[in-house]
Amino acid sequence: MTRWRPCGGVEDVQRCSSSVPGPRDTAPDPGAGLSGALAGVVSGARRRAVRDGDEQIDTAHLLHSLLQEDPRCREVLRPHLARLLGLLVQRSIGYGLRWQGTVEDSGGLPVLGHAGWSPAAGLAMDRARERAAARAGSGEPRPADLLAALAADPGCRAVALLRDAGGEPGPLLAALEDAERETEPGGLAEEDFARPLDVSGLRARHREP
Repeated sequence: MTRWRPCGGVEDVQRCSSSVPGPRDTAPDPGAGLSGALAGVVSGARRRAVRDGDEQIDTAHLLHSLLQEDPRCREVLRPHLARLLGLLVQRSIGYGLRWQGTVEDSGGLPVLGHAGWSPAAGLAMDRARERAAARAGSGEPRPADLLAALAADPGCRAVALLRDAGGEPGPLLAALEDAERETEPGGLAEEDFARPLDVSGLRARHREP
């Protein structure tokens, strides 16, 4: 298995949220052309952005959808899962209020890309495709590729959430590498993982809209 590493020094870029206009449509939709599980993750993130009243999908929307849609991503984040979901379901009523009306921009990078995506989220999708292309096989990006891309960006909202839940991106990346080896021939099969997550109890507890 080819070992993927983020390129271009992106892991050193410190992003922040700024109250600047969002990016114009200067690039294709990062979610276009996807199939399989990752297409479902992107659809879920898009629905969350609409429900939360956000103009853009950001990395927190992507993380939330990954946790709900993909059992492998939940497995590698199991030590922090309850805390993460407790923060994420407060997106529009508590924890995430600091992000309302702001863009998850790219620090020193130009605020460009597709208008429906924050620059950090669009870049994460690009990195997910790069990671998939480095892997032997079809090159189709998987949810785990997107989670690895999020973890490789220390300034994005998804990593801020992970840290607030008691985790760190370094161990997460290592866990993803281990999980990738287990899914190779002779490793764990899909049915060895948990079923889709039911978060109805958390939603009721935190009164998610």
